[in-house]
Amino acid sequence: MAQISQLAYIVAETTDLERWRSYAEQVLGMQALDDGDGLAIKMDERDFRMSVRRGEADRYLASGWQVEDAAAFDAAKEALTGAGVAVTPGDDALKQARRVADIALFRDPAGNQHELSYGYTGGSAPFVSPCGVPGFKTGIYGMGHTVLPALPFDETRALFVDTLGFGASDEFKFEPPDGSPGMRIHFLHCINGRHHSLALAEMPNPAGCVHIMVEVESMTEVGRAHDRMQQYDVKLMATLGQHTNDKMTSFYMMTPSNFAIEFGWGGEIVDPAHHETTHTESVSIWGHDFSVGFQQ
Repeated sequence: MAQISQLAYIVAETTDLERWRSYAEQVLGMQALDDGDGLAIKMDERDFRMSVRRGEADRYLASGWQVEDAAAFDAAKEALTGAGVAVTPGDDALKQARRVADIALFRDPAGNQHELSYGYTGGSAPFVSPCGVPGFKTGIYGMGHTVLPALPFDETRALFVDTLGFGASDEFKFEPPDGSPGMRIHFLHCINGRHHSLALAEMPNPAGCVHIMVEVESMTEVGRAHDRMQQYDVKLMATLGQHTNDKMTSFYMMTPSNFAIEFGWGGEIVDPAHHETTHTESVSIWGHDFSVGFQQ
């Protein structure tokens, strides 16, 4: 079975690069470097963990999944093809843009775009935050996690679990208080120890992503980011709280590309080879009022 090492990067589109530059540097505390017709958002020694491209819409474009080596890359492509998924080789321009030895593209049954790659070929300049963030939790754990819309749900989940070898960390069924149909959210891990690198939500989302998560090394940095969010009048999408499944303490805010970022600390590390799937009944232990995201 194919094995995915980490969520290496995400790609977003924006109609306003300067707004994204300011948001990345002054709110997230990341480096925003010019990169052709876009920005390379730097979180660690890699050239980028977010690639923000100039375009005609404000939305999420793709999730970049990394495998260990050429053999794992070929195995993943073969698994996808065997499952009836169309796999498109990336050209040299895309390899150079993503700083990888090789890359291939595919879409899941929900229509989400994914980029599969191996062999990072970019630079290793130290990360220097414009506003003093010491660093983000990346390395073998990848850049964080992404939560994607998944309709149809069962087919999309099967692709990642049965074909690409993701493990199920937690399964949650949200039951609206008004009695309307419930919504499943399944949290999936790669072969690294991050509790989940991907979550699938049984819902549509016009921005192409529900949220991504980035993690800092202390609760102090979560608080400082919360202050910066308020200072720069960024829309709060969920109040500070602690999740039940991965124990992350975090808050959520909107990005210029119309998906949210969860900014957190303290996420659980699991043993991916032996972790048993949990079934939580609540999103959070405390906090995380998501109703604020629907307020004007």
